[in-house]
Amino acid sequence: MSFFKGKKILVTGGTGLIGRPLVEMLTSQGAKVMVVSLDDPSRAPKEVKFIRSDLREFSNCLKMCKDKDIVFHLAGIKGSPLTAKKQPASYFVPTITFNTNMMEAARRQKVSRYLYTSTIGVYAPAEVFHEDDVWKTFPSENDRFAGWAKRMGELQAESYKIEYGWDKVSIVRPANVYGPFDNFDPKTGMVIPSLIHRAISGENPLVVWGDGSPVRDFIHAKDVARGMIMAVEKGVNVPINLGSGTGVTIKQLAETIAKLVPGGPIKIVWDKTKPKGDKKRLMDMTRAKKLLGFEPIVSLEEGIKETIDWYIKNKDEANKRYNSFYEGRR
Repeated sequence: MSFFKGKKILVTGGTGLIGRPLVEMLTSQGAKVMVVSLDDPSRAPKEVKFIRSDLREFSNCLKMCKDKDIVFHLAGIKGSPLTAKKQPASYFVPTITFNTNMMEAARRQKVSRYLYTSTIGVYAPAEVFHEDDVWKTFPSENDRFAGWAKRMGELQAESYKIEYGWDKVSIVRPANVYGPFDNFDPKTGMVIPSLIHRAISGENPLVVWGDGSPVRDFIHAKDVARGMIMAVEKGVNVPINLGSGTGVTIKQLAETIAKLVPGGPIKIVWDKTKPKGDKKRLMDMTRAKKLLGFEPIVSLEEGIKETIDWYIKNKDEANKRYNSFYEGRR
């Protein structure tokens, strides 16, 4: 019998990139799922109870956590280095607020297990990211606001373990996540959805910054959702990286997108006058394999194809979805 069968579960941010596949997996295992978000109710999964609520208000968080067995806290702000540079307060302040509120509300309501979604942005620049190295360093300047906001949530979990003996928090640090329901805005989206948007919008040749040599770690949202479920089920309460551990070059990534878009392969032009970024950034996956038995199963080509197909079918809705920086802000 599934660990989650019959359990009352709250998923914050359950309408988003990782939230949608997570909710689908939980309901398929017999969980009673409630989704809370500031998103439009029409975007909520049909098979679950949906509540539109602002998690910056602590009283709302207490109500959402009441009588819940498990909370998956995924709600977050989807942005890019540009948004962090131009409007950092619009990211930092609400992130700190609802992260702090939700974990405190879950503790007070005696939730049995809690999943906190951290980020690759907590790490300082390095070729390989090891979980225990975080507190020896500072986040990259490019990830300063996102990195510190997420680090505070990790510290909050540690403080609860020390003071209250509440050691029920699982922390996952996803790599660069992609898939359906992503932010496809070419100005604020990350590299995969941004390139997909531009290629499908008719940009040919597709201009990509740098020379394509940097190696990055990408993981499909379905694999992240699987890793989250495994961490909660096993009760792991130390930070866990969720990535591929191997990575691909930006050249491989761009060529895969150029090949799979309708009418492809389209031509790629490399703008070597633009910065290409760090040479390599990979997640160390030793802990995830050892403690969870986790291995990603969605290949890059399979994941890119699924994402392209979804975007083509939902292009108008996807382009309207991210007119603001954080979920539901109007």
